[in-house]
Amino acid sequence: MSLAPNRRPAATVPEQGLTAADAAARLLRDGRNELPQERQRGPFRIVLEAVREPMLQLLLAAGVIYLVVGDLAGALILLAFAVLKLLLVVVQESRTERALAALKDLTSPSAFVIRDGTRKRIPGGDVVVGDIVVLVEGDRVPADARLLDVSDLEADESLLTGESVPVRKALGSSDTVDARPDTRPGGDGSANVWSGSLIVRGTGLALVLATGARTEIGRIGKSLGAVESAPTPLQIQTRKLVKIFAVLGIGSSVALAVVYGLLHGEWIKGVLAGITLAMATLPEEFPLVLTVFLVLGAWRMSQNKVLTRRSAAIEALGAVTVLCTDKTGTLTLNRMTVAALVADGERLEIASETGSELPERFHTLVEYSILASRPDPFDPMERAFSDLGERFLKQTDHIHSDWVLAHGYPLKPALLAMSQVWQAKGGAGFVVATKGAPEAVADLCHLPVERIAAVRRDVAVLAALGLRVLAVARAECATGAWPPTQHDFDFVFVGLVGLADPLRPEVPAAVAACASGGIRVVMITGDHPATALAIARQAGIVADSALTGTELAELNEAGLLARLVQTNVFARIMPEQKLRLVQAFAASGQIVAMTGDGVNDAPSLKAAHIGVAMGGRGTDVAREAASLVLLDDNFASLVTAVRLGRRIADNLRKAMGYILAVHVPIAGMSLLPVLFGWPMVLGPIHVVFLELVIDPVSSIVFEAEPDEDGIMARPPRKPDAPLFDTALMLHGLLQGAVVMVAALGIFRLGIHDDHGEQVARCMAFVTLVIGNLGLVLTNRSMKTSAFRALTRPNRALAFVVVATMTALTLSVSLPGLRGLFGFAPLGLERLAESAGAALACIVVNDLIGIVWRRLAAKAAERRADA
Repeated sequence: MSLAPNRRPAATVPEQGLTAADAAARLLRDGRNELPQERQRGPFRIVLEAVREPMLQLLLAAGVIYLVVGDLAGALILLAFAVLKLLLVVVQESRTERALAALKDLTSPSAFVIRDGTRKRIPGGDVVVGDIVVLVEGDRVPADARLLDVSDLEADESLLTGESVPVRKALGSSDTVDARPDTRPGGDGSANVWSGSLIVRGTGLALVLATGARTEIGRIGKSLGAVESAPTPLQIQTRKLVKIFAVLGIGSSVALAVVYGLLHGEWIKGVLAGITLAMATLPEEFPLVLTVFLVLGAWRMSQNKVLTRRSAAIEALGAVTVLCTDKTGTLTLNRMTVAALVADGERLEIASETGSELPERFHTLVEYSILASRPDPFDPMERAFSDLGERFLKQTDHIHSDWVLAHGYPLKPALLAMSQVWQAKGGAGFVVATKGAPEAVADLCHLPVERIAAVRRDVAVLAALGLRVLAVARAECATGAWPPTQHDFDFVFVGLVGLADPLRPEVPAAVAACASGGIRVVMITGDHPATALAIARQAGIVADSALTGTELAELNEAGLLARLVQTNVFARIMPEQKLRLVQAFAASGQIVAMTGDGVNDAPSLKAAHIGVAMGGRGTDVAREAASLVLLDDNFASLVTAVRLGRRIADNLRKAMGYILAVHVPIAGMSLLPVLFGWPMVLGPIHVVFLELVIDPVSSIVFEAEPDEDGIMARPPRKPDAPLFDTALMLHGLLQGAVVMVAALGIFRLGIHDDHGEQVARCMAFVTLVIGNLGLVLTNRSMKTSAFRALTRPNRALAFVVVATMTALTLSVSLPGLRGLFGFAPLGLERLAESAGAALACIVVNDLIGIVWRRLAAKAAERRADA
């Protein structure tokens, strides 16, 4: 790791540390010890982005034209609608930014440093290169540093490496304080500690070599800038649809304005007619409704402990085909537990459902594993021993809370075992307990060759189960004259303990749900292959073998794609290889979701179609890169998110089908009367009414629709299958054409009967509003008719009907509003004609839906047979 541009730290006397003045100068020179954060968008920036949208610009243009022609009321209504749409965007985007900010830990973690010869706590952001940091159990390492002094120091570097087991630290050569260029986190015996890692045992002093973005965490964070987030299928298809409608809408609008001006000589009205048609056909409606819909979907997910970082990823959950998950802290609890005991040649597996009884032959093993640990343990393995004793030996004489720790022998590179010497309360003599690597403890016990062979066989069996294996031994000492080394005790071998990072209890059911839904679960971890395969078997992930990072490095892209087809477990994987795997899955045509909580997961989280970070244990870097954040760190919440994603995708198709349908009569009633030489039916105010009352509100109705039957028993939507396919668009256009014909017929009827332009316009508008409301009903379900769907509860639908009918009643009954809309009073007969035409549209469209569904089912059967 290079120290530039932090520069090589000047020599610092460990006992004195830096002076306050020197530290201040270095802080000014290098900046705070913080990772760069993406700048949050404030309301002003969100407003600027929203004002660039064509729909708002059209509304503003129409408002200005109304002011020019002297229609102040019409201008104010249009401008008010523009402000309402702007507020909607600002509220949604600000809510997303605030949710992310609330998730972050805004307080800087503290660091214990030596300054001016005094040990003091300072904010972690104030640590500078050259500082001497004091490391103790439970502390987070504030910066990358080189050890100057160490005492039995172990660090949990799982956030950087994925390894769940702490690594042992040791002093390096005394002639340099620089990290070697090839030094990386992970592995025992390193003299370096890394920013973000957790000290789980021992103490030490370390010289800071790099801070902020120049640390190992910062190096990974920088790589995020070079990784492009994959666009979701919804984004790709929406952009394509928007371009098509933009070309058609703008072209027809300009043509209409010119034709109207040439035919009637009224260019102002021609421009208004063109703007009206543009408002009815421009694709800005799609992104607006999509935004509202996904905001509600994000809120619904938040009720299920899933924070939406990027709302477009919600729909993509319904198309996920591959779920790449980390092991440590995601599938597992990132907490060590005792999984197996071996004593006197017999093995006992410890399961969560095991009762309160432990066979007597294993009592001594558990007793001495606790005695070989610290009285108030912080290390996860030692806590596992303590928890096991609390569970099984609490009421026995094997728990010695009143014993006094008299002496200790720490773990050393030359002997991977540690011993604790205890004195019983009021007793004579001392008891020695040791634990460590099986080969080291066997050596301390001076076991014969045949006994060593038996121990190795037992170790192999436990290792095959993916367990971390430690051996335990005991000895006695008559006096307090402690020998210089542990070898001077007469140890007796007690047994073996197998420790595991246990699987989250909800994971197997979650993996099974993914399998039933056609989602392939893939584990990508930095752990040992045997451990990874053992966890995979417990989780229900189908895997006979694991592909290691070393093997992966030797594969070219073609070879890797071939291995992806049959491999579900990847072990000993480096961070950059995680990124390569995610990109390879995406390149093979899969829709990829990636879960993770560590800094090492961040690049792959960003590269995946859907990155899913852990909110509790996850790092800020991982959360920043992810699309979704599981607030409760519960893997099962991801399955809930997938189910919600499928439901949202279904309902979004319904909503978009409705939007396509509803714009046909609006556009037709804006264009055709002008081409036929009839009076104008709709102006900007009428289109504003329809969009304000029906389009966004109806999105609420579709979002609230319950799941379709069997939503998690079907395979994911094909990655290349368009969300807005030809069938959806044709069905929507056909439904809209029915309403358009009815509205045109009613308008023509009103003109033909000499009721006048204003009466005919009012009749056509009533038919449009009720007919468009009927389109909501006929698009509620993909599997049943509109009238049968009415039996499914949807409170939002009732609200839409009441609100729409109330607004319509006011617009046709209040004289002031009638004047703004260009209406005349309607008699009951004319009102009945308009409403009857709209109700007939509902019946016709429902019949069309029944036929359409049958044709679609037959087409699906033919595709399946082929």
